[in-house]
Amino acid sequence: MIRVQNLHFTYPGNEVETIKGIDFEVAPGEVFGFLGPNGAGKSTIQKILIGILKQFRGSVRVQNTEMRSAGSAFYEKIGVAFEQPNLYSKFTALENLRFFSTLYRHATADPLELLAAVGLESEAQTRVAAFSKGMKMRLNFCRALLNHPDVLFFDEPTAGLDPVNLQKIKALILAQKKHGRTICITTHDMHVADSLCDRIAFIVDGKIALIDSPRALKLQFGARRVRIDFAENGTLQHAIFELDQLGHNQKFLEILRHKQIETMHTQEATLEDIFIQTTGRKLA
Repeated sequence: MIRVQNLHFTYPGNEVETIKGIDFEVAPGEVFGFLGPNGAGKSTIQKILIGILKQFRGSVRVQNTEMRSAGSAFYEKIGVAFEQPNLYSKFTALENLRFFSTLYRHATADPLELLAAVGLESEAQTRVAAFSKGMKMRLNFCRALLNHPDVLFFDEPTAGLDPVNLQKIKALILAQKKHGRTICITTHDMHVADSLCDRIAFIVDGKIALIDSPRALKLQFGARRVRIDFAENGTLQHAIFELDQLGHNQKFLEILRHKQIETMHTQEATLEDIFIQTTGRKLA
């Protein structure tokens, strides 16, 4: 669905490249994430993928379209939600969606159904100027889905959302994947990347440091150990055991049988741990 080869990009007037020769592919129906700190080049890559920036070197193809020659037909098939929502503040939520619907040649989704999906049905007649950041983000999400796109691009899609609406948007993104859409997400939130993405690319200083699935990365970089916290004589104790042959470890079994277990979890690495270990940089 997306194929990028030897991509380089330098903003006009800059001497230093922003994107420094990256290669990656995104399969149809895959949720692919770019994880990295602010300024790493994530949004620049996305702008190239959607055709905003064309003065790049290398090859970039999305749905077999070479992005240097992408025309209006290309935009009929993609949906985009920028980190900063691009909406008309004097229009109501419904007026915004109805206006954007007119930009497409084919039939679009029902705006009221989209508003209901993100919990904004009661605000359909409210002007966007009165919306909070989180409400604008949800309306922006609706806009991206209007044209039944084959490929979706989300830039920090959960920024500014409260926990309830965060879960709602994540569920809607996974629903789009279930319907076969290909989805690219740029984020510096490791929890978003971990819960949504089939694969992630670590971006730092315009380069890809690592690409793999969150699960594979955590297994590769995590320790094969389990920590168990238990109460003993009125105090909290803990013990750490190797996962190999754990079912035959008599001390572990003794704790399970005779102690009051408080918590027990494997010592897997977080994506942030792995990012720091791999790149020497923090995500934020």
